[in-house]
Amino acid sequence: MNDDQQIHPFRIDVPQAQLDDLRDRLAATRWPDELPGTGWSYGVPVGYARRLAAYWRAGFDWRAAEARLNAFPQFTTRIDGQNVHFLHARSPEPDALALILTHGWPGSVAEFMNVIGPLTDPAAHGGDAADAFHVVAPSIPGFGFSGPTTEPGWHLDRVAGAWAELMRRLGYHRYGAQGGDSGAVISPALGRADSARVVGVHVNGGLGFPSGDPAEFEGLTGAELARLGQFQDQDRSGYAIIQATRPQTLAFGLHDSPAAQLAWIAEKFQEWTDPAHELPEDAVDIDQLLTNIGIYWFTGTAASSARLYKETQSSWGSATAYSPVPHGVAVFPGDPGVRRIAEREHKVVHWSEFDRGGHFAAMEAPDLLVADVRTFFRTLR
Repeated sequence: MNDDQQIHPFRIDVPQAQLDDLRDRLAATRWPDELPGTGWSYGVPVGYARRLAAYWRAGFDWRAAEARLNAFPQFTTRIDGQNVHFLHARSPEPDALALILTHGWPGSVAEFMNVIGPLTDPAAHGGDAADAFHVVAPSIPGFGFSGPTTEPGWHLDRVAGAWAELMRRLGYHRYGAQGGDSGAVISPALGRADSARVVGVHVNGGLGFPSGDPAEFEGLTGAELARLGQFQDQDRSGYAIIQATRPQTLAFGLHDSPAAQLAWIAEKFQEWTDPAHELPEDAVDIDQLLTNIGIYWFTGTAASSARLYKETQSSWGSATAYSPVPHGVAVFPGDPGVRRIAEREHKVVHWSEFDRGGHFAAMEAPDLLVADVRTFFRTLR
């Protein structure tokens, strides 16, 4: 292995000066005005943002979150000219199957803190040792501890290619892939890019996009039609259009103001978590949410993470070659998944629908996600 392919141990250690700076900036926030009685319809209410910021400043313990993340072995390596950070938690079971987990935006490896233990050591979490995985969880280039990207062209397919190289570099000749959000696109792309080694792909959320053919909508249930309607919901997609067109302009506010970064991400957690819950912290642990937001802030990756949309938007909705790799899909409340759409371009052999959880399944319903991943891969080992 040449110097460019070396794997280096990594440990999160945010300087105290950055923690102090965060607290000072939050204390000095210039809060905007708002219209009375509009709730969340115009965006994040000021009162909610102020309460969340106050807890981030004075109640949240970053050092405790840092220690929890550092409990997982972490490494960095350079792939295709880009630094790549990843968690690598090997199972105590020698015959475990390797599994690469991929987050999306506005997520990070912090999403997986509650699933890595059950996946790597099922026997210690009430499961069957035969379902064990060696878990690899990378930070997408441009996100978190991988740091900002340094050149254009880091689209989803390029990320998938980097993951194939990462798994080769780690010595895994057979492995599975799992992901949500952008990870639900990267993971199938990885299956196509490395089909000789990927035994199966599991995603939570949608898989594939509507083609626009009216026949595709015929015979769908009301629930399926409602899920497909999300693709036409301009109110929910405004953030994506901004990040896909002017990510650099947006980044001035997100990179300079922690309150802006906080609100930009918290809004997605309010919209995308289980519809049964009103506020983000009703659906996910507030400290895990702030750990995730803190990763964006401390690594300065507001701009580069948003660029993923700019790099990818030209391919939105375009046809993709059929993948014969076995796919499994877990659909949680609020997800847009429709089996007919998924089967157009993927070999879907497993489909589950759940009545609790949401878009951030690894944070909201880790028990359901872990159980579904185990079930899907059981016949593929």
